[in-house]
Amino acid sequence: MATKHILIVPGDGIGQEVTAVGKKVLDRIAEKFGHTFTYDEALIGHVAIEATGNPLPDESLEKMRKSDAVLFGAVGHPKYDNDPSAKVRPEQGLLKMRKELGLYANLRPIKLFDELLDASSIKPEILKGADILFFRELTGDIYFGEKGRKNNGDTAFDVAEYSRYEVERIARKAFDAARTRRKKLCSVDKANVLETSRLWREVIQQVAPEYPDVEVEHQFVDATAMLLIKDPRRFDVVVTANLFGDILTDEASQIAGSMGMLASASIGDGTGVYEPIHGSAHDITGKGLANPLASILSAALLLDISFGMKTESETIINAVDKVLKDGFRTRDIADTKTQSNMILGTDAMGEAVLKFI
Repeated sequence: MATKHILIVPGDGIGQEVTAVGKKVLDRIAEKFGHTFTYDEALIGHVAIEATGNPLPDESLEKMRKSDAVLFGAVGHPKYDNDPSAKVRPEQGLLKMRKELGLYANLRPIKLFDELLDASSIKPEILKGADILFFRELTGDIYFGEKGRKNNGDTAFDVAEYSRYEVERIARKAFDAARTRRKKLCSVDKANVLETSRLWREVIQQVAPEYPDVEVEHQFVDATAMLLIKDPRRFDVVVTANLFGDILTDEASQIAGSMGMLASASIGDGTGVYEPIHGSAHDITGKGLANPLASILSAALLLDISFGMKTESETIINAVDKVLKDGFRTRDIADTKTQSNMILGTDAMGEAVLKFI
């Protein structure tokens, strides 16, 4: 039995809806296993800008630092998407959170539940058995390098930058994870063109001899994008830079059938942040249509990685599996075989998972 403090950061759009379901799942786990989970909430993103003018208020950051783990929703709002001149943006809060908390490793498990083989646009015979763990570096690269405009605003630039220690620390986490799985590591870069990628490959090659039991391969990012669709089962652990990881993991969501099924963990040297990889999805916000399973599976990751509660984590995953086996779906993972009465909204899907827990 344990007492833990969890910060709920719903953020924008459907983040509000799915984190509410994730919290209910955590409460049910606490009840079942005799734990005590206490909670607080904090603002980030558009809602924080509206309330304070700041996408990540100091109060929110302080709450994050003091919590044992953070269950996060999503950030983003359409009003900023088509306004390149906006100086304050929701995503700035997300990037600042990652930087200030030292969240340098983003873990994204891409695991396909067999019941969702037909939910993907990829042929089932190609998908079946796919199980990939992505390690995306999170605090370097083009997102955090110098950026700006020149020539009277007619030329824009974003500088990609990596240091040796940034690559080395995420490489070790990826190698350690590979040892617990199929002992295969694929490092993804663009070393034929980019100097940052040449450093990336150099560091991976230097770390590799410390893990003689792990098979290492290097792939260019464009080839990896093709192979993820052609033969996803070839991959076990994938480690890559911030920009490449952002793009490849969204592509890989098709392996799992929907972004609504994918959880992620952002970890470093302090408080871990757990979130679905989908965005704020304002087109369905408030309609009760959002798939809460990624947030529920993020809660499972939180229990496993931050609290070491592997049995509790597996209990959640097994409950999700049971719900899917029984034929229940949200709209995004339904197919032509799904009966209309088995398509559930956000809260109803959450209740179905709670029942099996």
